[in-house]
Amino acid sequence: MIRFGYGTNGFANHRLTDALDVIAGLGYTGVALTLDHHHLDPYAPGLAGRVAAVADRLRTLGLAVVIETGARYLLDPRRKHAPTLLDDDHGRRVDFLCRAARIGADLGAEAVSFWSGVRPPHVPPHRAWDRLVRGCARLLESAHGVPLGFEPEPGMLVETIGGWHALRRALGEPDGFGLTLDIGHCRCNEPDPVPACVEAVAPYLVNVQIDDMRRGTHEHLEFGEGEIDFPPVLGALAGCGYRGLVAVELPRHSHAAPAVAARSLSFLRQAEAASVRRAGQAASLPAPEGARP
Repeated sequence: MIRFGYGTNGFANHRLTDALDVIAGLGYTGVALTLDHHHLDPYAPGLAGRVAAVADRLRTLGLAVVIETGARYLLDPRRKHAPTLLDDDHGRRVDFLCRAARIGADLGAEAVSFWSGVRPPHVPPHRAWDRLVRGCARLLESAHGVPLGFEPEPGMLVETIGGWHALRRALGEPDGFGLTLDIGHCRCNEPDPVPACVEAVAPYLVNVQIDDMRRGTHEHLEFGEGEIDFPPVLGALAGCGYRGLVAVELPRHSHAAPAVAARSLSFLRQAEAASVRRAGQAASLPAPEGARP
């Protein structure tokens, strides 16, 4: 069975402990924990004790965890997501990502997920690329054994699976540099069908985010509000042997987080059951005439 999780960035109005309780109580088996000023702030005092307390709570609730690093205003209260690995002050982002890796190691996280950022207009493309490669290399050196999941993000310097492959090659194809795949992003801006995207990157997957989306529009939607047919997607994940978390990514739905999370898990379980039925029906079809047994 697929291991479904839920992202704490969709519980922005909850205390972290309360969010974890609700997520586990609904039946999720994992959490995608976005480090933020109100959710295990890596810059606030007493970090070691707070990390230990969260680790204990995760164990008690039976929740696996991945670390997400997309907090909007943690590093700069005036600029969303800034600084990124591409900015002039990119060292602050590198420091944050290294802190996230240490926290991930202490929590037993399955992955630490991050992205490139949007290229600032005054930074030439070649300089932005060089900064990205150097920043990723520094993070690899400080990953503490936690797999890194780089996420292609629409509108950012690396926004497609092809861009991720190019970055991995530039880094020397290291084993610890995996892929975070957002299912909605595949529909938004990848040319291939979503299940084909999953199958193509299966060997590199360390983290999966899931949401609905429409072609050409980067908007995270509740399931059923976009264009994705989910049973084939979940069938592809199961068929390729992926065993990591598949975490719901709805960062703009915190106003109704418990209800949205409950609806999401119900939808995903139904979609998973449908994928199993479809697989069984396909297996029971007679072989084409002339096919070898």
